[in-house]
Amino acid sequence: MKNKLSLKQKVGQLFMPAAFINDSEEEIQRLEQLIANYHIGSICFFHSRASAATNFEGKKEVLYNKDSLDQLKILINRYQKAAKTPLIIGIDAEWGLAMRVENTPQYPYAITLGALPEDALNLIRETGKNIGRDCLEAGIHWNLAPVLDVNNNPKNPVIGYRSFGSDKHKVLQKTQAFIDGMNETGILNSVKHFPGHGDTAVDSHLGLPQIEKTEDELLNQELFPFYYIEKEKLDAVMVGHLALPKITGDSLLPATLSKPLIDRYIREKMNFDGIIISDALNMHSISKKFQEKGAVEYQAFMAGMDVLCFAEHVKEGIERIVKQAPEALINEKYNRFEILKSKAFAAKPQLNYISYQDLIAKTATKSLTRLLPDIDTSSYLDAQTHLITMGKELSHFENLLVTESSILKSAVEKPLSTKIVLALAPPSIKPVNQFGFTTLELERINKLLQQKNVVLFNFGNPLFLNEIDYKKAKQVYLVYQDFPQFQEHAAKQLLQQLPLYGSLPVNLD
Repeated sequence: MKNKLSLKQKVGQLFMPAAFINDSEEEIQRLEQLIANYHIGSICFFHSRASAATNFEGKKEVLYNKDSLDQLKILINRYQKAAKTPLIIGIDAEWGLAMRVENTPQYPYAITLGALPEDALNLIRETGKNIGRDCLEAGIHWNLAPVLDVNNNPKNPVIGYRSFGSDKHKVLQKTQAFIDGMNETGILNSVKHFPGHGDTAVDSHLGLPQIEKTEDELLNQELFPFYYIEKEKLDAVMVGHLALPKITGDSLLPATLSKPLIDRYIREKMNFDGIIISDALNMHSISKKFQEKGAVEYQAFMAGMDVLCFAEHVKEGIERIVKQAPEALINEKYNRFEILKSKAFAAKPQLNYISYQDLIAKTATKSLTRLLPDIDTSSYLDAQTHLITMGKELSHFENLLVTESSILKSAVEKPLSTKIVLALAPPSIKPVNQFGFTTLELERINKLLQQKNVVLFNFGNPLFLNEIDYKKAKQVYLVYQDFPQFQEHAAKQLLQQLPLYGSLPVNLD
């Protein structure tokens, strides 16, 4: 194939435009023509234009489509037929296809897996393996995961729950386990977001984060897991749109556009010769810098990107690269991509998998975390104890706690006893807008914590606890997810005082 493609076609192979599962027929045909006419090498699927971050976030209603998986498979078939050579199909499936596709298995977030003890790393491997299988069965070759960022800023609006935690050593260990699981299926991986997106308070979809750290500080934290990840098991490194002014001398230069940074830290210090893929080139942190079509694609290519993700100006970008980039550089990147493509289409082994239900149940058991010193909560199972739930619906948890004598009762509109089981399911997983709770709701939660004897269950991001006076509780349990299996295990913990294995994966205030 290498000798059959023209220089322009080779450049086209390095472009990865976005594809939307729920899109108009007009847009679908437009992408088919783009693939056919410009010899596109890969595409990355998103749910819809309304849900894709950056240009569309918050402006349009995201419509639910129970048949998205079937539509995804139909579109993959159509786009493959349009391609002159087979496409690599990519997607973000950090916690499964459910990140983009309705009615598909959702696996625990990375922050939940971060709570697992070291002797439960097999559950992380099995999670990676199950997600890999689900992707392959849908026709996906490349899962742009996992996140290798160290979650060291509790206000981070985009990384937080997607990271394995605040400890760089545990982040490295658990990322490696996830990759090992994915690799067993043969699906491609990509760690992200180099050089580390954890210590930012700006969403790079919407603005350019600046990391004001020296090289030594970065090497001691953000860069640590990137440097020590097993390179031979790594298919790609995704570079984030992050400014490192103390390294590059430019507070407005994203890492994706800095050739010295890419050469020095990925090619030389990481000693990585695989694919370097850009974060989405439509993100405002980078796209707003260029008015001329094709300019951002060219600059990212010249800086060291091998695959240009979410390239919006394919025609202009290809023309500029063919005209201005050295032919040797084009061939070097194309050859690297061909190696990736060969792996993507290699035969996949038949594997044994832990069933989804068993995997979720075991993860719930091993991740549940007690935050405060141990106390006997058996006294909370009497007729004077009230159960209060707030946030997202936790009906499964409520039903499980109704014993034969109905000793736990709702206290929303009744006089409160001195003993409360308070179950919170924050409406949002992100640390923005108080995790979805109103100021009045937070005031009510704090009043309960300050005035009553409360056993608190948090079915969400543990960083939510920074929003409330959680230390006033008699006990705090971190459950992380609101899946039925997690609710069931949390109820068993209160009723039976089971052994606890999980540990807090992030730092709280």
